[in-house]
Amino acid sequence: TPHSGYHFDGTPRRFFEGWYWKVQLPETGQSFALIYSIEDPLGNTPQAGVGLQVRRATLSQSQSQVMGPDDGYICQFTPNVTGFWAERNRLALGATFKPANTTASSPSSTTSSGSSWSSGSSGSSRSGTAAGGPRRLLPADSFFAQVEQGFQASDSTQQGRMGSDGRDGSGATCTKRWAYGLRLGAGWGSTSGPTQKATAGWLSVLPIFEPHWQVMMAHGEASGWLQWGGQRYEFQDAPAYAEKNWGGGFPSKWHWIQCNSFDGWPGLSVTAVGARRALLLGLQGVEEDVGLIGVHLPGGEFVELVPWNSELEWDVDPWGRWWLRAVNDRYEALVEATCAPEAGAVLRAPTTSMGLAPFCKDTFFGQCRLRLWRRAGGTKQGQPLVDATSSTAALEVGGGPWWSAWRARAEMKEPFRSLVTLPLDVAGLGQLVPEPLRPPGL
Repeated sequence: TPHSGYHFDGTPRRFFEGWYWKVQLPETGQSFALIYSIEDPLGNTPQAGVGLQVRRATLSQSQSQVMGPDDGYICQFTPNVTGFWAERNRLALGATFKPANTTASSPSSTTSSGSSWSSGSSGSSRSGTAAGGPRRLLPADSFFAQVEQGFQASDSTQQGRMGSDGRDGSGATCTKRWAYGLRLGAGWGSTSGPTQKATAGWLSVLPIFEPHWQVMMAHGEASGWLQWGGQRYEFQDAPAYAEKNWGGGFPSKWHWIQCNSFDGWPGLSVTAVGARRALLLGLQGVEEDVGLIGVHLPGGEFVELVPWNSELEWDVDPWGRWWLRAVNDRYEALVEATCAPEAGAVLRAPTTSMGLAPFCKDTFFGQCRLRLWRRAGGTKQGQPLVDATSSTAALEVGGGPWWSAWRARAEMKEPFRSLVTLPLDVAGLGQLVPEPLRPPGL
């Protein structure tokens, strides 16, 4: 999948990169998520730091950012960026907040923060613990032997541990640990193709959009365990999802739907989004409304409805209701979702001016219906190709503030709308360039 590597180019401009993994426990429908992030990697701003957020969520919802079973949230943040590492041209990253067999620590203050480079506490908290530890991916046993607090991740494995000083949403002290393997089902594109697609098209290799976004795993399977205090959750072939963002900050406004746990439809997944993103390195006031609906079908076919090949519109409330429709010559897709007014948790996201700040709200227990029709001759052809429902969709709104429903059409500006249709394979082109010469991230 393109853009799997680390995109930081060493310049002093405002920069973040964040990685998001979600796993749903199949027996209970509970979910947890891991969010790793780096803010201003040079350490040259007050917002600079490394964050690890873990949320767990049940039907009663809690405020958390590793999302996992029985409602809980923990955030570990440090302004010390030196313990973070990531590989430039493949998906491998990690951070050591506290090496094993050390007692180094520093004062921390409680805050709902989470993002960027090294060491930290939780509940949420900030810490400046001295960094150290590995600078590359380790076998799981070696990782836990060398790292008392920190994480490592790749396209096939995840390990991490938050210290016993971490506190969950109830204020109780507990340790969080996790280790699981990942198996890719679908990235972003047909599973029969030699490479996967850039989610925002080939123009994502250029510093045009703010932020950039890549779905790394629209559908996959996770097997392993997560320990939350005294409770251990084990899972086998659980539905998994992964994506990442990078740039100067999140969009000024967005909504998002993700589901790969449809009733009676194994292997079916949808990602649907609408966003008001900045252009040309975040030039003040230059924005556009864009969106997409991407559907991976159980047989491996990929249906991509994006602003350069489809008409896309949405009608989304500030909270509780999502409606997106996209149409082109071959397909029509309709995604509808709702959640209870009291559902969800306020989360933090990278912002252009404030760094990581409370900027969005999401839930893992959305009611979602996806319908997909084939089209010919300007009309829908018969019954839907897909008519699927789920009660465990991930739903989100962000930015704003939102005071009323957002009704809009995706309108990608020229000349970008025309340029992005050029048949360029980002992943394929990247493989042709010697690794030392590839742009960061490819």
